[in-house]
Amino acid sequence: MSTLILIPARLGSTRLPRKALADIAGRPMVVRVAERAAAAAAGRVVVATDAEEIRAAVVSAGFEAVMTSVEHQSGSDRIFEALQAVDPRGEAETIINVQGDLPTIDPETIRRSVAPFEDARCDIATLAAVITHEAERDNPNVVKLVGSPIGPRRLHALYFTRARAPWGEGPHHHHIGLYAYRRESLERFVSLAPSTLEKREKLEQLRALENGMRIDAEIVDTVPLGVDGPDDLVRAREIYGA
Repeated sequence: MSTLILIPARLGSTRLPRKALADIAGRPMVVRVAERAAAAAAGRVVVATDAEEIRAAVVSAGFEAVMTSVEHQSGSDRIFEALQAVDPRGEAETIINVQGDLPTIDPETIRRSVAPFEDARCDIATLAAVITHEAERDNPNVVKLVGSPIGPRRLHALYFTRARAPWGEGPHHHHIGLYAYRRESLERFVSLAPSTLEKREKLEQLRALENGMRIDAEIVDTVPLGVDGPDDLVRAREIYGA
């Protein structure tokens, strides 16, 4: 299948202002993400942004970028606008949404995100990792994927929650917010209104489940570092040896 990797990036950030342009070993963070996405060799890579500064930084680094509206409230809305702009003929069948704050993500992790599409019934594919630190089981900032095993390294998602779930003995899974969509699934998803549980849990992926869409997750070994605040940025710079 023809694949398009889209990286939504904006300047607005509460905890780390202008984080998309934060320097990591001499390059803006969003460029580091684009480098990782390109290394995955999974498809064309485009940054979708609402800021000319980001577009200019990406283009000067040799990557492709497209401007999108400042009004978007979610990354999925932004990548859908970008999809229409960069692929108006509908040639891309699969769209991978890689968040713009994952500068150390393993390219292999990006490649594995589409593995659940081996099952034609899967609408949206994502990633999860087994939680190994006890405190994370009750941390509301660690989103849990509750799912039924459908293979040695795959789950059929039944629910996503910030609470500790499921109850009882057994593993808990940290949901990694990287999504792959079939083109028609993305088109359907962005046409849906925010759902009841989505608004309650503040988790956009619940909109898909509440509307009968199927999400399957590939289990990977580690959770990529998401840069949300200054401490995360320090860790990312350390990983790059800066």
